[in-house]
Amino acid sequence: MRSSLAPGIRLITSFSRDSWYRGFTLFLTFLFYTSYHLSRKPISIVKSELHRNCSTVIRPPNLNGTNNETWCDWAPFDQDNYQTLFGAVDNSFLVAYAIGMFISGIFGERVPLRYYLTTGMLLSGVFTCLFGLGFYWNIHSIWYYAFVQAMNGLVQTTGWPAVVACVGNWFGKGKRGFIMGVWNSHTSVGNILGSLIAGLFVSSAWGMSFIVPGVIIASTGVLCFFFLVEKQGEKNITQLTALCRTAMLVALYQQEDDEKEPLLQNSSSNEEIFSSPDQYNSISSEPDLEQTQAISFCGALRIPGVVEFSLCLLFAKLVSYTFLYWLPLYISNVDHGLDCQCSFPNAMGEHFQSVCMLNVGCVSAGGIVAGLVSDQIGGRAFTCCVMLIVAAPMVSIAGLCLCPVGMLLVCGALVNGPYALITTAVSADLGTHESLKGNSRALSTVTAIIDGTGSIGAALGPLLAGLISPTGWNNVFFMLITADILACLLLSRLVYKEVRGWCGHSPRQRG
Repeated sequence: MRSSLAPGIRLITSFSRDSWYRGFTLFLTFLFYTSYHLSRKPISIVKSELHRNCSTVIRPPNLNGTNNETWCDWAPFDQDNYQTLFGAVDNSFLVAYAIGMFISGIFGERVPLRYYLTTGMLLSGVFTCLFGLGFYWNIHSIWYYAFVQAMNGLVQTTGWPAVVACVGNWFGKGKRGFIMGVWNSHTSVGNILGSLIAGLFVSSAWGMSFIVPGVIIASTGVLCFFFLVEKQGEKNITQLTALCRTAMLVALYQQEDDEKEPLLQNSSSNEEIFSSPDQYNSISSEPDLEQTQAISFCGALRIPGVVEFSLCLLFAKLVSYTFLYWLPLYISNVDHGLDCQCSFPNAMGEHFQSVCMLNVGCVSAGGIVAGLVSDQIGGRAFTCCVMLIVAAPMVSIAGLCLCPVGMLLVCGALVNGPYALITTAVSADLGTHESLKGNSRALSTVTAIIDGTGSIGAALGPLLAGLISPTGWNNVFFMLITADILACLLLSRLVYKEVRGWCGHSPRQRG
């Protein structure tokens, strides 16, 4: 009786070699950017420990000092201006991130992405740990914490352009929206894990809330150095090794009986793993593509759609980050018949945690839905515009105090759907736009321009909300609605072009 190939082996070999590389690259980049977000999250959790309500804390009997109101706080955040100091720390990161993003993409096109990502994650780990070491070194200078956050913001810019470029190198436009929408959930996973890890140590030794995430992102940097394959041409060495091994195996199997033959013939992946000399010749010619000159900053701006999507993301991120930073304060300050037990900035309150988790879930769902729909209809701009249009009345309903939590979560999904789509699939599409004539060395620069412009909105949104909120929460929501409308208007030309394409007036294009 002829033996058959084991089902598990048959399943494994049913995938081509490229499929395995794609899946492995997708998993690694997901892991890498999860660690980036994981290392950013501790500051929002630790704030509740740096400035506390000391009247609710039992004071140790052997503690010296006479100030009963601030004895449990961490200087310099023990003063009345602690909110201003927290804002300085946050803005140090956001402003440095926004400025550094424009520079990061230029370096990303000219430095191997594997080295670039590795260096960025190692340095991010160093600066994240340095913030936590302030606890053990007993540092009480606002300049130290602001400087460390600013440097961390700069090195964190290495992540997004590089991982989007890696995924864009491996996946075509066909299902890029859905795949990158699911892949973009690394943001939510990183935020959740970062909150949980920071929460484990925040009450006992808040320095560990930074050190542990710092060690994690540094470890993933080492993983990146040893395992990342940034583009298809880099697997040539492995394929050439397989060629040599194949020659030896073929010589051996020729001496065996026919029962051994299915192991070589029934696998669909063998056509790719066991390559022919013709394929070897094509492989050796691939590096010619690497000689293409990297695109300039101004050249990237001239790609059709880059400016529109960048400015659209500025307003979308303004709304998104205003929700992120001000949702807890809004819920705790405005009573809409909810049993709200949280008190800002006590980020470990149960009510805040439940709302945060629901919000993160909706954000992930918004990105996946936006990617799937845009793949099906072939219109990235149209999908973004529709979601932003629907988001505007949702924001107004939430501002009128009608079912605020549910509406805010829906708003989060509607706003973050376009945000996720623009920073992933749209960036990858524009980085491989037909006007580039095959030049693949534009992905990182385009991604950096789009996300860097969006990061300006991320810094402006919470700042404007802080200035406007004393005049009333309704005014904050009017600001968000205005930003939504402006984001839609900026995409109007691209939406018109896509609709004309569907009507047969011009070629139908994505991105």
